[in-house]
Amino acid sequence: MRAVDLIQKKRNGQSLTFNEIAFLIKGYCQGTIPDYQMSAWAMAIFFQGMSKKETADLTMAMAHSGDTVDLSPIHGLKADKHSTGGVGDKTTLIVAPLVAAIGIPVAKMSGKGLGHTGGTIDKLESIPGLRTELPREAFFEQVNEIGIAIVGQSGNLTPADKKLYALRDVTATVESIPLIASSVMSKKIAAGADAIVLDVKTGSGAFMKTVEEAEELALAMVDIGTEVGRKTAAVISDMDQPLGFAIGNALEVTEAIATLRGQGPADLEQLCITLAAHMAVLTGRTDSIEEAESLLRDALHSGAALAKFRAFVEAQGGDARIADQPELLPQAPETVSIVAEQDGWIASIQAEMLGLAAMKLGAGRAKKDDIIDYSVGITLRKKVGEAVTAGDVLADLHINDQDGLEAIKQEAATAFTISTEPPQSRPLLLSIVTADGITRLS
Repeated sequence: MRAVDLIQKKRNGQSLTFNEIAFLIKGYCQGTIPDYQMSAWAMAIFFQGMSKKETADLTMAMAHSGDTVDLSPIHGLKADKHSTGGVGDKTTLIVAPLVAAIGIPVAKMSGKGLGHTGGTIDKLESIPGLRTELPREAFFEQVNEIGIAIVGQSGNLTPADKKLYALRDVTATVESIPLIASSVMSKKIAAGADAIVLDVKTGSGAFMKTVEEAEELALAMVDIGTEVGRKTAAVISDMDQPLGFAIGNALEVTEAIATLRGQGPADLEQLCITLAAHMAVLTGRTDSIEEAESLLRDALHSGAALAKFRAFVEAQGGDARIADQPELLPQAPETVSIVAEQDGWIASIQAEMLGLAAMKLGAGRAKKDDIIDYSVGITLRKKVGEAVTAGDVLADLHINDQDGLEAIKQEAATAFTISTEPPQSRPLLLSIVTADGITRLS
């Protein structure tokens, strides 16, 4: 078997077998197939696509390129969720304790962020003392005892995906549905969950800018999960504006705690309940989404979900007092406000622009080795559709220094568009994708 023959085969639009795909992935990881040949193969996929079976085979080859996690020591069916990324997306901090509170075990591996703000692990590390590394046996024991553990990803989890993604990033082959889908699902499958719920974002603050693109990606990922025997569903959600009001690590933990108290933003609570409900149905905890939502709202408003979050923080060495005193989280010493310059209605908020502004304040990483400031970020005061008058505060910047502040303020202010007429509303939840196909909600 030769790499050049397989590149030619894919270039000509033919399907590759599992053994052929596995040969390419193994050879690339071992260094016997060079970057230039894998670049050519990725470009051939970019133009010719892959069949459902090919995409599933690529996913499994990458999933088994390094460590895999056997979650069988944990009792019951294990659920996981994944978001394709967005601004203000702190859903894992809410969904994980929420589903654990109704008896669904969550054994989750998450990553650090590169870009707008930190990933789930960065947000958790803003909690004083909290450990995001646990020995495997302690990880299993904690989930069996309290129903939830969240740790950083293993250094050798899906090494083929890490290597291939870095190559795609510099060869203009990132925007390929089969390659994106297999990248996401290889990590989820290697992490061992029985049921996977995907939150696929669309809009100005998301990688997939249109609903149609998001649905195509979601369908590809659900197909992969189904093909390899994992129960999988996806929710298409709006990222045309930030989720909730908080952008930045400790700020987002604070908002997550408020939501677990039943006092969070309506959009954030709605999305978390929906994601958690699909996890409940996929694991067989409930027979219907409606029954799951009822159970989950009870857990949210009774304090059971917050109690589960508190137990999780304590189990991983964090200061559990933050569940009742979020002011103990890191706080920036100064806030600077952005104000409306005219009367009208908020017509749009460019989520990506606000995310980049938060990153420049120190809430995210432009480079992998950048150090995050957990205390900084942005708090919105207005959302799309709200009326404003000149002088109203649109957002507060939480800052630690004045370096480059004027340019960041201008960038954040530019993210808001004010119109003279109320805008047409856009729903938060757009589509549900399951093994049965796509259900559009609006």
